[in-house]
Amino acid sequence: MAVTIVVIMIVIVAAIAGLLGWEKYLLQYSYVGVFAISIIGAMSIIVPIPYTFIILTLGIEGLNPLLLTVAGGLGSSVGEFSGYLLGYYGRSVISEKQQRKMDYMMRIFDHYGPIAIFLFALTPLPDDLLFIPLGILRYKFIKAFIPCILGKTSMCAILAYGGQMFGNILSMVFGESTPEMNLLISIITAIALVFILVAMLKIDWEKVFEKYVGTERVKKD
Repeated sequence: MAVTIVVIMIVIVAAIAGLLGWEKYLLQYSYVGVFAISIIGAMSIIVPIPYTFIILTLGIEGLNPLLLTVAGGLGSSVGEFSGYLLGYYGRSVISEKQQRKMDYMMRIFDHYGPIAIFLFALTPLPDDLLFIPLGILRYKFIKAFIPCILGKTSMCAILAYGGQMFGNILSMVFGESTPEMNLLISIITAIALVFILVAMLKIDWEKVFEKYVGTERVKKD
């Protein structure tokens, strides 16, 4: 619970200060900056870096949504495979508790195949709990990478084009961009992201497996 509160506070502070600081810095590097921050954000296993918030906000600010989608999708796909490499080369450092959680994720993966990878990449599901065991099991890289990049690119497209649409609506309602409107955008998007983060951290993925996958296997057996 304490970790959840800390993460939420970090996100809120970053969001409120966002358009006053990091956004201008990122805009200097444009889509290369988005690509880089998406790699870093997707690589972050312990403390999540909200690169999705950045893509959404830059979409609102009017950057080309197609280029944002490509940069964010490629960057986050590359970053996600830090978990794959961690599992591939670091089997011995994984704790027993983590192995148990990964076992549930892998059973979901075995049941649904590439669809599981696509959904984990598309949604706020904990990707690393899937990609680490994929590396441990020496799952073929190309089989994992294709659905991953499709999922991440789809996610970034939703964020970028959704941000553009939201920005257009705000412009029609409030007129040209102002510091006050930018602050409002930051607060609204931060609140939305907080809800996503809380859902990620609160869901018991073992119970999800038992409810939606385990029951089917029992019936089949």
